[in-house]
Amino acid sequence: MLRSIKELLNYTIRAKDGDFGRVSDFYFDDDMWTVRYLVVDTGTWLPGRQLLISRLVLRQPDWEAHVFPVDLTKEQVESSPDIDLAKPVSRQHEVALSAHYRWPLHWSVPGGVYYLPASPTLIAEAVGSGEEETDEVSTTEGNQDDPHLRSINEVSGYHIEAQDGEIGHVEDFIVDDEVWTIRYMVVDTRNLWPGKKVLVAPPWIEEINWNLGQVQVDLPRENIKNSPEFDPSAPINRAFELRLYDYYGRPKYWL
Repeated sequence: MLRSIKELLNYTIRAKDGDFGRVSDFYFDDDMWTVRYLVVDTGTWLPGRQLLISRLVLRQPDWEAHVFPVDLTKEQVESSPDIDLAKPVSRQHEVALSAHYRWPLHWSVPGGVYYLPASPTLIAEAVGSGEEETDEVSTTEGNQDDPHLRSINEVSGYHIEAQDGEIGHVEDFIVDDEVWTIRYMVVDTRNLWPGKKVLVAPPWIEEINWNLGQVQVDLPRENIKNSPEFDPSAPINRAFELRLYDYYGRPKYWL
């Protein structure tokens, strides 16, 4: 099912032995456009700490109760490596997380794409021996920042530029909750066409200027203006997606 990322913020994170925080952000891979980590604010349990939790350890979410169960204990979480999320996440920290939790490094998985659900057995198989690869990455890459890891909160608000001018800003992301792939950016066009929101798929993005906070799409403004309107209160079904892709004449991701 396709879901709004914004609506998943503040979901409770539940370990095997109790709740330990709420989702405050998501980190995604800007190359594969998949969610890689949940950022968890531990609140009063571990005051001042934020944690990265791989989506590999997510179990079946309780959508009604707004709960993400994870295949971890609170003791595992409490003893996890500290991270300062005011700074870019380094490959070294991802290696440390992998070693602590025994989950695979995303760059060791073919294509860098994880599929859910992932059992502890599958995670262990994906990690393999782990130690040799961890040593190798630590030695060769050190504290190098992960070049493709981006914050959902940070990118929300980026300006969207069409081929012939600005059309609005990023308001939200739509994610496929089966594979945690980002299918669309939600664009708020209120400065040009008040009240209208439209969807832009990642393959239609030409370039992102991370320094300027701009997303360039390879579509003209007039096409976007007349595209099917997105209603955040209505679920995105395949019929709407067919209309959207047929309107733009773009290849459909599900084929």
